[in-house]
Amino acid sequence: MNPTRRNFIKSVTAASALIATGSVAKPFNIIRDLKKISPNDKIRFATIGMGIQGNQDTKAALRSTPMAEFVAAADLYDGRLTHVKEAYGKDIFTTRDYREILERKDIDAVLIVTPDHWHDHITKAAFQAGKHVYCEKPMVQHIDEGASVIEAWKKSGKTMQVGSQRVSSASFREAKRLFLAGEIGDINFVESNYDRFNSLGAWNYSIPGDASLTTLDWDTFLGDAPKVPFDAKRFFRWRNYKDYGTGVAGDLFVHLITGVHFVTNSLGPERIYSSGELSYWNDGRDVPDMMVSILDYPKTDLHAKFQMVLRVNFANAGAINNNTRIVGTEGQIDFTDDNLILTKKKLAKAPGYGGYDSFGTFSASEQKDFEKKYDVQYPPDTRKADPVKEVRFEAPKEDDPHAQHFRDFFENVSKGTLGTVEDPVFAFRAAAPVLACNKSYFEKKVVTWDPVAMKIKKG
Repeated sequence: MNPTRRNFIKSVTAASALIATGSVAKPFNIIRDLKKISPNDKIRFATIGMGIQGNQDTKAALRSTPMAEFVAAADLYDGRLTHVKEAYGKDIFTTRDYREILERKDIDAVLIVTPDHWHDHITKAAFQAGKHVYCEKPMVQHIDEGASVIEAWKKSGKTMQVGSQRVSSASFREAKRLFLAGEIGDINFVESNYDRFNSLGAWNYSIPGDASLTTLDWDTFLGDAPKVPFDAKRFFRWRNYKDYGTGVAGDLFVHLITGVHFVTNSLGPERIYSSGELSYWNDGRDVPDMMVSILDYPKTDLHAKFQMVLRVNFANAGAINNNTRIVGTEGQIDFTDDNLILTKKKLAKAPGYGGYDSFGTFSASEQKDFEKKYDVQYPPDTRKADPVKEVRFEAPKEDDPHAQHFRDFFENVSKGTLGTVEDPVFAFRAAAPVLACNKSYFEKKVVTWDPVAMKIKKG
């Protein structure tokens, strides 16, 4: 087995967690079409979708490595194309039509940062055109789109990274290290939240005064979504509409579940239920602004059975602490993007007696007999628990998860390898359950999921 293939299988086993309950999924057959790039060469990339995240991704890509060269951009709004030349240089090629980007032989990779309903279409077209792909999360808008994207990746042999960049942070890597070292015993519960309380955080982004059918391509924006009259709010605030986005689940739950899967090497849940409502931002959106989902994870060779609770509340006027807490039988890991607290707490072997206990209701003779037997069964050294231990971790000030996520992508492109931290299989195993959270919410039912086969279970 050559080193590249060995590295690929190793990365798929770790990042995509192919080992599952009682079985091992077979590695995919991928057609090899990767060419190594000299460290002195540039990796020329284009960004498709130059909105808020498109600009953030472009800047992070440029920070990540000297190899990355930004050469072209596509967007459906003319004002953003003008901004590209103003912000990145007049020589950047710009177009409304992403297909002109894919046709160019001098472009090695594309960043797909469009509304969610375009992700699968452009990703597959990019692979067909021989491009490496960085696609924003969620990888797909609908669960039934995942298999075709993975198949296109397999056939292309190209590198792909999906953009939940938090998994490239130092604190997430430390959480993973501590978890795999068994520092919290057997996992049994996870809670993770991503609350906000401001208008921009609730996706009510600014709309330019010149937005019109003349300055933007409305028909292309709609794509395979239902045909509706032009509405600038739908174009610039597309996350508020399920025709184009995936709501709080696809936008924010996906970050939370991706982080937990990264830390635990989990394949995913088997049972999903959601509850929520549109409670505050009654501005015409058709997705909830508050959602809680419960996901039940089965036992695997890599972790114990556990339950995860995800929450997003866009009307949280209280204290907001967007963290993930992984709880086990011997402690917990509580972490955010830039810090972590490990708390270790083990029970004494002896259960104890007295206090709020039935012991005090026994007869005097029965209490004496109980104490004698207890002393024999539990000597003094079994009656004291280890002292509570707390370990704190702060990410280095220079930690830049966004740039590091892109560095991982570009390094794999350069080396001709496929083992990105968030490859399409890993990404779909995170995206599908959060899309199932939406399915549960809108259809008011429990969704059962097969985390190995990556399919909804029927019946």
